[in-house]
Amino acid sequence: MMNSLDFWSPVILSLRVALLAGTAAFVCAIWAVWRMTIRKFPGLTVIETLFMLPLVLPPTVVGFLLLVIFGRRSWVGQAFETLFNMPIVFTWGAAVIAASVVAFPLAYQTLKAGFTSIDRDLLAVGRSMGASEFQLLCFVILPLARRSLLTAFILAFTRSLGEFGATLMLAGNIPGRTQTLPTAIYIAVDTNDLSSAWLWAGLMVLMSFVLLLCARISAERE
Repeated sequence: MMNSLDFWSPVILSLRVALLAGTAAFVCAIWAVWRMTIRKFPGLTVIETLFMLPLVLPPTVVGFLLLVIFGRRSWVGQAFETLFNMPIVFTWGAAVIAASVVAFPLAYQTLKAGFTSIDRDLLAVGRSMGASEFQLLCFVILPLARRSLLTAFILAFTRSLGEFGATLMLAGNIPGRTQTLPTAIYIAVDTNDLSSAWLWAGLMVLMSFVLLLCARISAERE
């Protein structure tokens, strides 16, 4: 029988990873959407297509690409290991990176819908009064798109919570260190520990349902 520590360890780690990854994807999406909507420029469609790739690529492909970028043979991985005396891969930080990359497209699409729905005349008035683009973002765009902000963060958090393939490839499945709820469920099923799998799966379904319900309610009030 699994003890309490073994049961709650992947739950706590998943929540920590989802919070950090969801926040990272959310903040990066705000910056990206803001830059993309300020003005049109050549290659905009290509860049936005690249942003959306993690949404349609198999998670194992995303994980493989991240492994190439952050692995111990890459210059990024070697520089990180030199600075911090530890690799990026097979750490819970790697799980945060994988989850944030996969969650980013959802946050981006949601925020883009919210930002583009704002009346352009309001922004034009702000510019005519001498407001900078950053001031418009802080005092006009973000307050008017607040419901989209909430929805985007919830979706990014929920997607990070359920990330499996990319996380498994970049962070591995080390109990107590990198084992998140999806990987714990996979191992439990593989070892025929169905009671633990049911408990973890039920917990994930409950959390995801509540979060998605909040996102739906927020979107309907938009």
